[in-house]
Amino acid sequence: MQFIDLAAQQKRIRGAIEAGFQKILDHGQYILGPEIKEIEEKLAAYVGMPHAVSVASGTDALLMPLMVEKIGPGDAVFTTTFTFIATAEVIRLLGATPVFVDIDPQTFNIDPAKLEMAIKQTITKKKLAPRGIIPVDLFGQPADYQAIQAIADKYKLFVLEDAAQSFGASQQGKKAGALARIGATSFFPAKPLGCYGDGGMIFTDSRDMVDQLLSIRVHGQGTDKYTNVRVGINGRMDSLQAAVLLAKMTIFPEEIELRQEVAARHDRILEGCVTVPKVLANNRSAWAQYSVLHPRRDDVIKKLRVAGIPTAIYYPIPLHRQEAFADLGYRAGAFPVAERIAGEIFSLPMHPYLDKDTQEKICQVIRSK
Repeated sequence: MQFIDLAAQQKRIRGAIEAGFQKILDHGQYILGPEIKEIEEKLAAYVGMPHAVSVASGTDALLMPLMVEKIGPGDAVFTTTFTFIATAEVIRLLGATPVFVDIDPQTFNIDPAKLEMAIKQTITKKKLAPRGIIPVDLFGQPADYQAIQAIADKYKLFVLEDAAQSFGASQQGKKAGALARIGATSFFPAKPLGCYGDGGMIFTDSRDMVDQLLSIRVHGQGTDKYTNVRVGINGRMDSLQAAVLLAKMTIFPEEIELRQEVAARHDRILEGCVTVPKVLANNRSAWAQYSVLHPRRDDVIKKLRVAGIPTAIYYPIPLHRQEAFADLGYRAGAFPVAERIAGEIFSLPMHPYLDKDTQEKICQVIRSK
C-alpha cells in the first residue's frame, strides 16, 4: 500500500512527460526555458492572480517575498507554531524574529483571535516591530483569511499566504494562492501538484513585486546577469520541472475532484474510530494530507504498521519546542492546543487513486482489538 501513489499518476501522463523532456533536450534551454513562462501563465490563470513567478522550491517562494518586503533584524513576523519549519526558517534566515501563535483545534490552522493577542503583546513589549503574517493552509485547508486580513489591515501588516499544501483548494470560491496579496506554494513531489524534484511558485497582484522577484531569483541581477542591483539568490526553476507540472496540470482538476471523493469516503468509514478532520463550510481542501486524531496514537500506528499500512506524523514537535528556536524562550505549555494536537495527530494514506476497499481495510485495522 502506498501513502501517496505517484506511480499510478505517472502511468496516466508518462507519454506527455517524456514528450516534454524530449522538447527540452532538443532546444537545450535547461534553465528558464520556454516551459517556465508557460507554466507561470497557466498557474496564474488557474489561481486567478495577475502574476506568477516560478522559483526553485517552496522555501524560496516564502523567502523571496520577505526579501522584497525588506524583512530583517528587529522585525516580527507572526506565524503558526504547528507547521513545517520552512515557514519560520525563512524569517530567521533574514535576521527577523518569528512570533508563534497557537492553532484552532478543529482546522489546525492559525487562530485569528490568538494572532491578534500576539500582535498586541509584541507592540506592548516594544522590542520588535510587527511587520507581517504568514498563515499556513495546513494539510490543504485554507486558513481564515477574512479574519486574518482584517487584523493585518488594522495593524498595517502584510499577509503572505503559505499555500505549500493547499494548491487546488479554495475559500469562498477563490483559489488558494490568491487568498492574500502574496501567495507561495511548493511543488515538492508529495504535494497536491508536485514536480519530480524541487520547485515553487509565488503569486502576486503587484507588478513591482514581480520585477523585484525576477531580479532576486537570479542573484539580484539588473539589466543583465553581470549587473547586480541587489543581493539575491539562485532561485530559478529548472525547465524539466516545469515540463512535469505542465503534464500534471492536464489531469490536476480531475485529481482535485478525486481527492474530495477519497476524503469523503475516509470521513464516512472512519467516523467513530478516530477524530476525522473538519473542513469549514466556506472552504474546499486540496487534501494534501488526511490527518486524524486519536488519544492512543502510537498503539493505532503500530497496528497499522503490522498490517502493512503506512502512516506519517505531521507534526510531532511544534516549532516553538524545536531546538532551532530555543533562544526565543518559549516553554512547554506555551501553546496548549498545538501541543495536544501534536501528541494525537497522524496521517493516513491519501491520494486520488485510493480505492474504497483499501480505505475499508484501514478502518478495520484501526477498529480491531
